Amino acid sequence: MDASTLQEAAAALLSAYETGKPIAPLIETYPAATLEDAYRIQQRLVRHWAERGDEVRGHKVGLASAAMQRQMGVDQPDYGHLTASMFHLEHQPIPIGGFLQPRIEPEIAFVLGSRLRGPGITVADALRAVDFVVPALEIVDSRIQDWKISIVDTIADNASSGGVVLGSRPTAIGDIDLRLVGCVLHQNGEIAATGAGGAVLGSPVNALVWLANTVGPLGVALEPGHVVLPGSMTRAIPVSPGDTVVATMAGLGSVTAKFSGEERP
Repeated sequence: MDASTLQEAAAALLSAYETGKPIAPLIETYPAATLEDAYRIQQRLVRHWAERGDEVRGHKVGLASAAMQRQMGVDQPDYGHLTASMFHLEHQPIPIGGFLQPRIEPEIAFVLGSRLRGPGITVADALRAVDFVVPALEIVDSRIQDWKISIVDTIADNASSGGVVLGSRPTAIGDIDLRLVGCVLHQNGEIAATGAGGAVLGSPVNALVWLANTVGPLGVALEPGHVVLPGSMTRAIPVSPGDTVVATMAGLGSVTAKFSGEERP
């Protein structure tokens, strides 16, 4: 894709954000688009938001579990950016009208204490860089109609990012084996899904290493204070106005997201 076509695709996604109307899959409109093209489109979105004052505050790894890859029909992880406007407070109403097709998934969020920049990052490097972990709920969303996404679509669409709710109980990474952390996801008091940390590339730490080594050659570092979401421990579940979703993680505590029925302005 040449520069004008990349900008055209980015403009279509930005329009979907602004109007609340999903667009046709990019892979149908631009069948020759590559993964490199998709990341270039994503970078245009991020630059647009940054120009309007929305600061990058972290990154996410998407499609890191076999369950999510099966659900989305893809066969590899991807990554996206987390900006300041995406973070929501626990227990505070989140206007669901700010999303198009929201789903929610539980994750173990890393908060970095030191800089990570690949290539060459090892598990030991990643563990040293983590300040603490907290339970998190990621709101995933798609600007692509009916979630009919290919890997190109989700990457271009900032890895289907929507929002983040962080729990408030920090845990030192050395105090818990993240592979063995079990998770129960409740929606309106009913069990909606269960999972474990080991579902995320064998360990959420592996996702952090993958991210640092993937973005490093692009000139991107993971900075102190940044939040990294390594991927979902369960399948994603749709959310509706009035829903309350709670993720309880063994040894890490819980995190709660509440959705109001406020419509898109």
